[in-house]
Amino acid sequence: MSAGLPERVAQVYGELGPGERRVADFVLDHLAEVPGYSGAELAEASGTSKATVSRFFRRLGFETFAQARAHARDRARTRGAPVGGLPGGDPLAAHLEHERRALDALALALAGGTVAEVAALVAAARRVLVVGWRNSYPVALHLREQLLQARADVGLAPQPGQTVAEEVAALGERDVLVVVAFRRRTPAVGELLRAAAALEVPCVLLADPGARALHGLVRHRLEVPLGGPGAFDSYAAPMAVAAVLAEAVLARCGRGGRERVAAVARAHEALGELDGA
Repeated sequence: MSAGLPERVAQVYGELGPGERRVADFVLDHLAEVPGYSGAELAEASGTSKATVSRFFRRLGFETFAQARAHARDRARTRGAPVGGLPGGDPLAAHLEHERRALDALALALAGGTVAEVAALVAAARRVLVVGWRNSYPVALHLREQLLQARADVGLAPQPGQTVAEEVAALGERDVLVVVAFRRRTPAVGELLRAAAALEVPCVLLADPGARALHGLVRHRLEVPLGGPGAFDSYAAPMAVAAVLAEAVLARCGRGGRERVAAVARAHEALGELDGA
């Protein structure tokens, strides 16, 4: 990946004139906001001129400020920051086309039989703990609820206002830890995986391709394409993986899984929790 704005600024900072240095200082202090500025707005905010802004970004190796802004936006989007926006045209059509491409990429990523391997591990485990923070939490919650249809003893962490240590301390080599870790990840993800490895707990990592630094901490992983046509990531592909994995676990559980589904249905009926529609 090409150098980001801070690295480029550092390389030329000593050569900058007073006006260009004001632009540089403003850019370094407001990196997250740069993709949202126009050249005129950046000039006004830094107390310089559009010509100074243009000259500064040419020193950084960009032909125009627009090119620099696109570069900053792409790097921010890679980290999951909601910058940019939908291209012109029909926003629904843009989203649908993106989802089609993402699901096609997902099919290729999972073609090697990884889902079957993970499903066998989850189905045979004494206990399963699914963990997810931030945007990963809804995916973790959904996966846990689906797995509960196929087998018992599936936990979710962290619970609101709670930590994960109490849950992890009870795990052992007969259990499975499923860590859902889509960008932007917290440092807790790596710490959790290292703690689980020390306890010899089998781990499954469900994450986007940007989580490759964590691959050495797990034996099993499901890599899911993530992104969106606009400012925000779309979680259609992660939710599809949750459904596919739960379906595979149910099939792997065989008769026990079918009996579990029937028992859950009887409990729903006895408690009157569902309207039956």
